[in-house]
Amino acid sequence: MNPPSFNWQPLLEQWQLTVDGDAFATPGSQLLPVRWQDRPAMLKRALTPEEESGGVLMCWWNGDGAAHVYAHEADTLLMERATGTRDLLAMALNGQDDEASRILCATLARLHAPRATPPPAHLVPLRPWFRSLEAASGENARFARSWAAARALLEHPQDPVVLHGDMHHRNVLDFGERGWLAIDPKCVTGERGFDYANLLTNPDLPTVARPDRFHRQFDVIAGVAQLEPQRLLRWVVAFAGLSAAWFLEDEDEQGIASDFAVADLAQAMLDG
Repeated sequence: MNPPSFNWQPLLEQWQLTVDGDAFATPGSQLLPVRWQDRPAMLKRALTPEEESGGVLMCWWNGDGAAHVYAHEADTLLMERATGTRDLLAMALNGQDDEASRILCATLARLHAPRATPPPAHLVPLRPWFRSLEAASGENARFARSWAAARALLEHPQDPVVLHGDMHHRNVLDFGERGWLAIDPKCVTGERGFDYANLLTNPDLPTVARPDRFHRQFDVIAGVAQLEPQRLLRWVVAFAGLSAAWFLEDEDEQGIASDFAVADLAQAMLDG
């Protein structure tokens, strides 16, 4: 069901904006391309508490590794708009998979870096995020395997950072002269390996569960991010199970199959 239309006019007048495209919606937000001070921008109105919290995190990053927020009021952001022509998913499918992975890792490194100011107070720890996987752990052996891996990692975390929480090829965009920048974070904190595991499980990438592709991109990501390979593999098993649990809630069999295939590849490397 599409969200009801929103009256953007008061914000257009308040921030002296001109409309620069058609409004559109995602599952968690409504968006309107605009121009602000003769530069391309995007109005984004959050439809969920999670999206609204992510907007606060975007403000905290202050344009370093993420799109810059020009103005923020309640559930609405006025933010920098990507106008570059490059696309990481297209790169990954057209002979530039290594480069796309390196760009994603470099973006994460910027987001994970310490800041001079304390992070937002409402950050959520990773442990509650895994409730769906815990609940699904009785469904079959693969869910149980992923939950066991997640529980062990969560009990002894390493390298805690402010996470992006949903890092994949569609959430890092080409901002032209400003380079590659992230959008749409979730407001979560935990071990940095969680974000890198996400890079290896993107179900929108049709090659994600191809063994040669998985092994190659695993090596690229572990090397660039300087992550201990065995621990990263355990994070992949854990994250793929969590993603499959979310797909289970959505009754998406294709998504579940993709995630389990990736978890199997990671587990085979662990066992090998």
